[in-house]
Formats: sequence, C-alpha cells, structure tokens
Amino acid sequence: MSASLDASERLGRDELEALQLERLRTTLRHAYDNVAFYRGAFDEAGLRPEDCRTLADLARFPFTTKADLRDHYPFGMFAVPEDQVRRIHASSGTTGRPTVVGYTERDLDTWADVVARSIRAAGGRPGHKVHVAYGYGLFTGGLGAHYGAERLGCTVIPVSGGMTARQVRLIQDFRPEIIMITPSYMLTLLDEFERQGVDPRSTSLKVGIFGAEPWTEAMRREIEERFAIDAVDIYGLSEVMGPGVAQECVETKDGLHIWEDHFYPEVVDPFTGEVRPDGEEGELVFTSLTKEAMPVIRYRTRDLSRLLPGTARVFRRMEKVTGRSDDMVILRGVNLFPTQIEEIVLRTPSVAPHFQLRLTREGRLDVLTVRAEARSGSGAEQRAAAAASIAAAVKEGVGVSVRVEIVDPETLERSVGKLRRIVDERP
Repeated sequence: MSASLDASERLGRDELEALQLERLRTTLRHAYDNVAFYRGAFDEAGLRPEDCRTLADLARFPFTTKADLRDHYPFGMFAVPEDQVRRIHASSGTTGRPTVVGYTERDLDTWADVVARSIRAAGGRPGHKVHVAYGYGLFTGGLGAHYGAERLGCTVIPVSGGMTARQVRLIQDFRPEIIMITPSYMLTLLDEFERQGVDPRSTSLKVGIFGAEPWTEAMRREIEERFAIDAVDIYGLSEVMGPGVAQECVETKDGLHIWEDHFYPEVVDPFTGEVRPDGEEGELVFTSLTKEAMPVIRYRTRDLSRLLPGTARVFRRMEKVTGRSDDMVILRGVNLFPTQIEEIVLRTPSVAPHFQLRLTREGRLDVLTVRAEARSGSGAEQRAAAAASIAAAVKEGVGVSVRVEIVDPETLERSVGKLRRIVDERP
C-alpha cells in the first residue's frame, strides 16, 4: 500500500467500521443535544442516540431532507453557537429558500483534508498548479477545491467561472497540470480552444477533476480524447460538506471511493426508504461523522447510485451518479434521465456535445424535444440524418418517441456551472 496514503486510508475494514461506529454515536448525541429539529425527530421516532449500537441500527433513525433544511432557514440546523461558525455557504435558492450550511474551524480543516485526499487520489501532487474553474462565493465548489489544493501543497489559480476566452489564455500562459471544473463547462472551454485555433491536446493539463453534475462514460471519453488528459469524477454536496465526499482514483477510474471515515453512506429505495444491500441501485443517503457546526443525519441526496467494494482504497465505492430522482422525466409512463440522452448525442456524427431537453404539452400528451447543436460545417442532409439517428436511438434504447431539433452551433445557452439540461414548459 502506498506510503503517500494517510492513516485512515491504511485502516483495515474492521478498524474502519469500529471508527465509524464511534464517530456515528458521537454525531447522533451531538445532533440530539444541540439541534431542536433532530431532538424532535428522534423523540417522535422513539429513539435516543444510545439506541445506535451497531452501524445497521442507523437505519432506524429518521431521514433529513432538503425541505427540512429550508424549513429551518437560516441557522436552525446549526449545532454550535453562531460565534463558533467560521464560514457560511448556501445554495442558490432558485426554487425557494436557499439551504444554508455552516463550518467551524475544525470543519474547515476536515474539508481541506478530504479535498486534498481527493486531489491526490486523482493524481495531483505537491507543486502541481491547479486551475480552479468552479464558482467562488456561496457555492461550495470554488473555495472547497481551493483550500484542498493548498492543503495538498499545490499552487492554486483561482479563476472561478466565466470569461471563457480568458480561461483559455490563462491555461496556455500559466501551464497548470490540473483543472477542477464542471464537465459541461469543460466542453465550453473545448469550443473556445478550437475557436482560438489552439489544439486542446497541446496544453499542459494532465488531469481534469469534474464534479457538480452527472456525466457519462461517453463524456469522459470525449474529454480525454480531445484534451489528452485523465478525466476523473469528484462528488460532494453542500449539505454534507461540499466537494470531497468521494473521489475517483486515477489508477482505476472505476467509481468514486467515499471517504467513509467522515461520511457514512447508505443506498435506499427512493420510494419506500428501505435500505438496499450493497450492489443494488437506489438513492444515496449520507450521515456526517465528524462535522461540528452542522451535522446531518441520513441526508437524502436524491442522487441515484449503488455501493460497491473498495478497489484502490479500503473505502467502499459509489458508482458514478446516473441521475437524480428529482431530474427523472416520466414521459408517457417511461422513466428517462438526461444522461441517457447524453450518451446518444455524444455518439452521433455531425452533432456537438451540447444538448437540452424541452418538455411541452400538446392536448393531454407530454412531448419531449431533444435540442442538439450541429457541429460547424455540417450541412442540411447531415443534420437531418443526425436528427433521425438520435430519435431512433432514443426509441430503441429508452423506449419512448421524442422529437429532435438540430440547431445551429452556439445556439444553446452555455453554462459556467451546472448546465440546465431540462426546460419544462408544461402548464
């Protein structure tokens, strides 16, 4: 086992589970004693923290949802006095009140440690330059990546999102080895490299660490081939910590190792909430094991995945997120995820890797239109053939009929963060 791994990464499975149980019991007591919401939820379920005697006992405890966090906006889920909180992050709140999260000094140290561990697992090493193109501010991506890279001993280039032409220039001038960015924005950078007449394969970049949205193996191949880099997945969410909850290892690229010494994972049936055994797909649920300011107990992420044994690390892996239960489109009785369409678009000639799904209603029927951009130079016949190919592939692979529009290059809105894949215009 590599000497570069930290002490927790070298634990045996039995040692890890003993540490998890110790930290879990401490977290349950901390949440019960200091957060009125958890005290009420545990009492209503007839449970006390000491009722968790084994890791399996956690399944008896109630879930936490995003709605719970919004209902206790802004600081009702904090478990420490406000003067002990050193940083506050929040979601955008575009669909209601934002979800607010807080961090103590120790939480910030823990966060930097797990992101540093993630970057190292991705192939980063002290002295590497890291181009951070995640957004800074209340969004956890930019600052989470930033402090983790510094903790590892890297040189941080805090570019944030936007100003795409400038990003391309800085990558050429500053010569970073690593870029941390959303996969959809990486494709936008790819367009800009080609617009400037620069071969993306000629850059100094060796590793791309991609997170904040689901992406497919087809997109990994597209990015790796066109940039000549290793593309690896990072996972996190603000409510649990931010980026750095799990990371794909560059030597295996076989799913993301969850840093289980800090975050305890479960997979549950999205509808019944019943825990599913390792290997079966369902909704990811996380319990924090070391957070002070805002512990979360059985937080329902809505992300769909499954748990697998560890390979490059002792920690269990989560399969790449295939979609979100709240992003699932039910079209005439068929369940469909944007990632299914993405795989089809990426393998279709004459079409660029930019698409959007538009939902409308005609009479009593829902209609899904796939809008994909043509590649530069493709003619009318090529576009028509691409539209027919996508429609046929969706019908065959997903089992539902869709309309397809091939639009001009650079027609669809570009993203500097998470791409809005679904536009729902139904009444």
